[in-house]
Amino acid sequence: MPTYPAWEATVLDYTYDSIDYISLHMYFDNHAGNTADYLAQNARLDDYIATIAGVITYTKAKKRSKKDVYISFDEWNVWYHSRDADRKVLEGNDGWPHAPALLEDIYNFEDVLQVGCILNTFIRRSDVVKVGCLAQLVNVIAPIMTVPGGPAWRQTTFFPYAYASRYGRGKALQLSLDCPSYSTDFAENVAYLDISAVETQSDGALTFFIVNRHQTETIDLDLSIEGFGDREVIMDKVMEGHDLRAVNGPRDEAIEPRDGSDASAAGRRLVAAIAPLSYRMIRLGA
Repeated sequence: MPTYPAWEATVLDYTYDSIDYISLHMYFDNHAGNTADYLAQNARLDDYIATIAGVITYTKAKKRSKKDVYISFDEWNVWYHSRDADRKVLEGNDGWPHAPALLEDIYNFEDVLQVGCILNTFIRRSDVVKVGCLAQLVNVIAPIMTVPGGPAWRQTTFFPYAYASRYGRGKALQLSLDCPSYSTDFAENVAYLDISAVETQSDGALTFFIVNRHQTETIDLDLSIEGFGDREVIMDKVMEGHDLRAVNGPRDEAIEPRDGSDASAAGRRLVAAIAPLSYRMIRLGA
């Protein structure tokens, strides 16, 4: 589990009453090429948040303060695809071009699932995480790309980020999840389904953001929505069935959401079949 450095904890003790946020950043990569481990990395993020939130709670109690201090992720993203190409440029192997393209990661479908999991963690921990800034938005490790004199296009990771930004505003709901799980060298009992839920502020809809990490099996979702009255599916978007290395480009945005077809909210239960290695957003309206 990540630990909060002692000297920083001491600084927090001295500055607690004069700050509103603790600023953090975290980046995610899959240099090892291990999909299961890669898609479990938001467990590290959750541990990191829990550790720092614990230090905040301890400091508040120690100082007998009434003030709340929150967490701001000033930077986060997937970042590793461009590093080999950047090294070649920075070492001058192709000469020394003017204003070379750097940090221009081209994201694939696997990264869609990772970004979905990260966003789910931020939503679930929105009691303490109040700001979560994607590091950059255009070209530099970004969901939108351009080329000189050419078009702009949406990278694969644009879509979960856009959905969370639009529909993840409101009241985050706590879910009790009973789901098969797996373990990695750094995390135990990682649920194959990663889910967050928001009662959307603008229209009162219930929005569910779902990632199935399982590489081969569909998982049947059966979720009680008692207490929210009768609901119906008003939007169902899914990204599934793509090669994990597939990418979008200036001439083709093949990796994009399509309409789901099997979700139902009958009997005040949300049921749907969540395909392996998929991202899905389901919205329920009154």
